[in-house]
Amino acid sequence: MQLPGSSGKIERLLIVRLSAMGDIIHTLPAAGVLRKAFPDAMIGWVVEERWAELLCTLPTPRSGPRSPQRPLVDKVHTVNLKSWRRSLFSPQTWERIGAAISELDEVKYQAAVDFQGAARSALIAYWSGAPTVYGAMQPRENIASMFYTRQVITHGEHIVEQNVSLAEALAEKAFFTPGAELPYDESAEKECKEKLSKLGITDFAILNPGAGWGAKQWPAERYGTVATQLAKGGLKSLINFGPGEQDLAQQVETASHGTAQPISCSLTQLIALTRRARLFIGGDTGPLHLAAALNIPVVGIYGPTNPARNGPFGTRNVVLRSESSITSHKRYQTTEEGLLEITVGQVVAAAQALLRGVRG
Repeated sequence: MQLPGSSGKIERLLIVRLSAMGDIIHTLPAAGVLRKAFPDAMIGWVVEERWAELLCTLPTPRSGPRSPQRPLVDKVHTVNLKSWRRSLFSPQTWERIGAAISELDEVKYQAAVDFQGAARSALIAYWSGAPTVYGAMQPRENIASMFYTRQVITHGEHIVEQNVSLAEALAEKAFFTPGAELPYDESAEKECKEKLSKLGITDFAILNPGAGWGAKQWPAERYGTVATQLAKGGLKSLINFGPGEQDLAQQVETASHGTAQPISCSLTQLIALTRRARLFIGGDTGPLHLAAALNIPVVGIYGPTNPARNGPFGTRNVVLRSESSITSHKRYQTTEEGLLEITVGQVVAAAQALLRGVRG
């Protein structure tokens, strides 16, 4: 493709998707489309530091020739907006912001694509200095469109499909939606295999009781009961938990009477662990979308978020959602009433169906 007013094809292209885990994973297929459309282009990606391992394993260099450790992009630019907001009036913060903008500007990107649709992501795309900035016609935050020079009407019900349609507008060509290409780290894979072997674990399910906010969180005690039921069929459960979720994982373990075991991982380690799981059970969270991207069967326990837009994509799955659940992204801290209507029996039945190979 040749951009209007440019002197040649796209050679330097910037992707902007800062966060969060699931949203970045949902953008990977669109990045795959851009890689297919512009195989020789230098593609960069701006991402929050905490999620960079979804694009590039540590300690792999953040730029240079692509490899299994950094398969999709040629350069990873990181920002730390949360930290910057906390100390916005600090000279050191503005030095870091200035250095980040300079790093983007030095590349001389010809086009930027904002897949986040927020004011902060659109502003970063604009600050990159790219003369052409693509974004959705109806972004998540209306103010974002002020920074776009190309507004695209996106298509599809699922967010993965919408992201792909945005990428295709830049490519000017439709593509078969590729899978999400994630980093592969040989040392992490070996470490994970050895750890599971020492624990005597072969077949296992991953339970993920955490959620982005309380309304999406199915009760921990029910996850524990699910683990007990799965153990009767010989399937071990590992409880994935993130920072600040230790007590939640402990509640699941206690309710499981020791049949479930907590395990905390870095992102790179979680990728390696998830590759080996027979099943994933959890709500609308980043680890669920990671499992789906790795083609692991998923039982999705959904409440206020809409699985048609945010459900597991590209893998065998059973999504459970009460008819009484109402789609809302308000970050209430108490569990949504509809979510509480989903029973342990329903989750166990869905898990057993997937384990038998029945398609959801």
